[in-house]
Amino acid sequence: MKKSGRIMVAVAVVVMMALSGTAWGADIELAKKSTLEQILQKGELRVGFEAGYMPFEMTDKKGNFVGFDIDIAKMMAKAMGVKFVPVNTAWDGIIPSLITGKFDIIMSGMTVTQERNLKVNFADPYIVVGQAILLNKKHEGVVTSYKDLNDPKFIVTSKLGTTGEQAVKRYIPKCTYKSFETETEAVLEVINGKADAYVYDQPNCVVIMAEQGAGKLIFLDKPFTYEPLAWAIKKGDPDFLNWLNNFLRQLKNDGRYDRVYDKWIKSTDWYQNVK
Repeated sequence: MKKSGRIMVAVAVVVMMALSGTAWGADIELAKKSTLEQILQKGELRVGFEAGYMPFEMTDKKGNFVGFDIDIAKMMAKAMGVKFVPVNTAWDGIIPSLITGKFDIIMSGMTVTQERNLKVNFADPYIVVGQAILLNKKHEGVVTSYKDLNDPKFIVTSKLGTTGEQAVKRYIPKCTYKSFETETEAVLEVINGKADAYVYDQPNCVVIMAEQGAGKLIFLDKPFTYEPLAWAIKKGDPDFLNWLNNFLRQLKNDGRYDRVYDKWIKSTDWYQNVK
């Protein structure tokens, strides 16, 4: 019995070693296929975004891409030792473009949603925002919450295919909703009196209010949704995801993140350069 038991243990050890070797080999092959490995081999980090979402990604007067996400993306490329390559992409095609390999990562103020998470993987959130409201001035003191807009008599705008649009449909379903291709078009509809309210991410509303809201808009600045923003990558890439989360952790603890946050979120000094 003892001899038989020893043989069985030996066989089990051999099997475990064989399985371990197979798993190790599989891990190596997975690492070789990682987008991170491809970035290092090509010597460039291709970043997908849609310019126009202030203050995350914009175009300045000289035609350069600037903003919160752009600064972070440049730091990311520097940490990898590769070249930063911006890829400006229409929002409605940004996830398909990632999946088909037109760029390596989406860094475009993208909110983490369960629907999007079925198609892509998200790194840990780098900032948390929510939906806020810009009202036509005629509603001052009358409309004080998103709940007050839940009536067909109110025309509410937002940008097509965004979480702003989703928030309107979910939280203000009875309003008359109008979608637009850009944030600018949606806001102008409210400023010109053709709509009653604009719903969008709080940082964007802050920018619009400071830039053109004086005397025209009322800012209901308390967000009524919870929306973490994160970088998106193709599914099935644990090596790249691990690197991104460690990079973000380092960024938030060595002072660099705070400097970028203060520059683009707390300050409005950059407005003059993008007008």
